[in-house]
Amino acid sequence: MWDQMWRATLPYGRKGLTIHAISAVDLAIWDCLGKLRKEPVYALIGGKTKQKLPIYCTSSRADMAKKLGFHGAKIPLPFGPADGVEGFKKNVETIKNARESIGPDFPLMIDCYMALTVPYAIKLIKAIEKYNITWIEEFLPPDDYEGYAEVKRVVGDKMLLTTGEHEYTRYGFRQLIEKKCVDILQPDVNWVGGLTEARRIVAMAAAYDIPVIPHGSSVFSYHLQIAYPNCPMGEFLNMSPKADTIVPVFGNLFKDEPLPQNGFIELSDKPGWGVELNREELNLFRPYDRSKSKM
Repeated sequence: MWDQMWRATLPYGRKGLTIHAISAVDLAIWDCLGKLRKEPVYALIGGKTKQKLPIYCTSSRADMAKKLGFHGAKIPLPFGPADGVEGFKKNVETIKNARESIGPDFPLMIDCYMALTVPYAIKLIKAIEKYNITWIEEFLPPDDYEGYAEVKRVVGDKMLLTTGEHEYTRYGFRQLIEKKCVDILQPDVNWVGGLTEARRIVAMAAAYDIPVIPHGSSVFSYHLQIAYPNCPMGEFLNMSPKADTIVPVFGNLFKDEPLPQNGFIELSDKPGWGVELNREELNLFRPYDRSKSKM
């Protein structure tokens, strides 16, 4: 069914919203299959390779991520090349302050969200190397494979490089691998083509001994990661207003979204994805209020 959807949408798909839609259908089919067989999804794809999954936290507060028991913190880079010399200095200062708030050894990662250039990324990596950064993430636009490879060539083993959140299907990840762009791949299971395509990417990465740490997509990523040995840890997006508490990534979408405890995720043996839609509080079709119209 995945291949049928993929080939039927080739003329207008291959990346972006079309693959998002295929992902949604694919995840729903896996849930149905699990419930039909009365098995959790992770069992359908081979079973657990670890009893619980270590989790790091993406947050504006690295210190709070440590306090909440996570196994690392990832913070956003606040400025880019358009902010000039002062913006660069503020970036370095932000990273310095984050490191000081958590001590010298707690894992700290930087998320650049496609915002940098090759020269800027190289300069930044050299400037923050002394702060013991675990990895720097998605520092270039997703299609700049040559740029990623160039940064990797220059940086070497000074710092781990990662990307993949906005890459699509195994074909995009094949380019990242072939061009030796990064050290860790980060597909988003909700976007990359669903579990069916994510499994192919994980298997392909395993052939090159490349770890896969998916972009945070909660329960969907957890089932994938707990079933594969080259998925060493997961991401939790801290969506609380002050980043000081743990709340469900998908808000009130599910009644029982699994949440990390003491820095780990454990999955139940409930069938499918193991979660139930919170149908009572869903409001997908909001009635149009004509009294608010300006016409």
